[in-house]
Amino acid sequence: MSGGTEERDGGDTGVRIEGSVAVVTGAGNGIGAALSREFAARGAHVVVNDLDGAAAERVAAEVGGTAVPADAADEQGVRLLVDRTLRIHGRVDLFCANAGVATSGGPDAPEEDWEHAWRINVMAHVRAARAVLPHWLDNGGGHFLATVSAAGLLTMLGAAPYSVTKHAALGFAEWLAATYADDGVTVQALCPQGVRTGMLESSGELGRTLLEPDAVDPEHVATTVAESLGGSFLILPHPEVAEWYARRAADPDRWLAGMSSLRRRVGTDG
Repeated sequence: MSGGTEERDGGDTGVRIEGSVAVVTGAGNGIGAALSREFAARGAHVVVNDLDGAAAERVAAEVGGTAVPADAADEQGVRLLVDRTLRIHGRVDLFCANAGVATSGGPDAPEEDWEHAWRINVMAHVRAARAVLPHWLDNGGGHFLATVSAAGLLTMLGAAPYSVTKHAALGFAEWLAATYADDGVTVQALCPQGVRTGMLESSGELGRTLLEPDAVDPEHVATTVAESLGGSFLILPHPEVAEWYARRAADPDRWLAGMSSLRRRVGTDG
């Protein structure tokens, strides 16, 4: 992963995990914890970040990594995370902007809910890039993995703040990929659908109705990521999302009619 290494621990993407330095935000549980375990199992030095310091310490102890509790959505927090990683390891090869929040409701959702979703789902990625890009541009590149969601490619009924901010996160990842490809920076967007985490459990009856039937374990997501690093821009643990995304682009009116029909069936106005 460091400096455009041409080997990796499996697959044919040309990215090496073994010996790399991987930073994972929101890694105290769920997808972030699974990513930390997967990367560590493949020989990476993992820096485990979470706002919950005890959770970060627990996962770091499990994987033999380093815990750096901090608010990854805060300018000072993410700089602390990057600076401490550089002091300990001398480099950052992979930055996983994984921390996220699911916020339900529509335009009538409280202003603070919209701002909270924007801060964590979008600005955390912007601030992470701001902190790590100078190091990568000085040292021949790096790898940025943005945990987005299938909601960023499609939408999520009943959760306008979540859907809107995940679309924005995808847009930022696309911009990074197009802007810094010639500088050796690889950017990928992880877009799972339902994942059996606390976020799914807290999504309410609507979220469970829509997502639970095809939900996968966080470990499946982590394995998919490890086997896809350096490959296509979109990492899709649910391959069917690619077909739905293509249909949405090919005929937006038909796709929106289908989503409206689904909204009527599940009974939500959000």
